[in-house]
Amino acid sequence: MDDPVFTPLDSFVEYPGEEMRRRARSFRDELRRRRSVRRFAGRPVPRAVIELCLEAAASAPSGANRQPWHFAVVSDPEVKRRIRLAAEEEERAFYAERAPRDWLDALAPLGTDARKPFLEVAPYLIVIFAELHGVDEKGEKRKNYYVNESVGIATGMLISALHHAGLATLTHTPAPMRFLNRILGRPARERPYLILVAGYPETGALVPRIAKRPLRDVTSFFE
Repeated sequence: MDDPVFTPLDSFVEYPGEEMRRRARSFRDELRRRRSVRRFAGRPVPRAVIELCLEAAASAPSGANRQPWHFAVVSDPEVKRRIRLAAEEEERAFYAERAPRDWLDALAPLGTDARKPFLEVAPYLIVIFAELHGVDEKGEKRKNYYVNESVGIATGMLISALHHAGLATLTHTPAPMRFLNRILGRPARERPYLILVAGYPETGALVPRIAKRPLRDVTSFFE
């Protein structure tokens, strides 16, 4: 077992109460502006921006600090096309055969179907893999803990970082997704978690008119 080395917590910054409220309100308002986008512009995005956002995501907490994630960043047009073709094949089967009627009814107002042109148009696809187990320096299997929870937290931080940087995103989860291992050369011990599409929204892009549930409906305070 690794012997942890501890260091003073010198990165924490405490703010006065009013400044805390101001910062919390500002961050809330910024994230409330975030919308999932399905129509992207093909304009290039600086790779440095993507890297900085990935560094933010990779700072996420994880079970036993195993950091059980891998981010496969795709900008190559041919690789994006291969991903689109494979994803649309699964999506056609989903809409025609696999999806229950109530799921299709829930998706109907959003206007989604098996066509996924954004997988080619957007400048970046970030394919997030969850590492089911690791491999130590001796090549032996090493257990990871709370994999889904850890990768979910990192994904949320990545979405927030990309939004904060001025980019639009879309989470895409064709099922099954194992074709991503084959296309991107990732090992079987990694499970595709989702495809995060990132770029600028198309000029005049439309999004569904939806509302989020109010705080009182999703929160309980015990005081």
